[in-house]
Amino acid sequence: MKNRTEEHRERLEAHVFVCTTDRDSEHASCGGAGADETVAAAKAWLRDRDAFWTSVSVSTTSCLGLCSERGTALSIQPRNAWYSDVTPADVPELLASEFGPDAEDIDDR
Repeated sequence: MKNRTEEHRERLEAHVFVCTTDRDSEHASCGGAGADETVAAAKAWLRDRDAFWTSVSVSTTSCLGLCSERGTALSIQPRNAWYSDVTPADVPELLASEFGPDAEDIDDR
């Protein structure tokens, strides 16, 4: 086992977690509300600004407890930002509000 905590603390300014939980249930889940497309939109937004896998990364996660049939749940850490009902169309505005339109504010918080 190798502890890489310090390495990641120095490299990462933010980590975007997108819930992709998909369950066969009467209750809504992010997987059925466009989660894969939301992940792709977040990665594309960062790539378009040469900010993907720099100091921001995007990962899928299991349930964030914000389930909705209207969109997926997304959290940005360590900013402690939590969003629900996120659709792929929402991603550009959401990430621009967090990181600046050109991802210039990634290191500012």
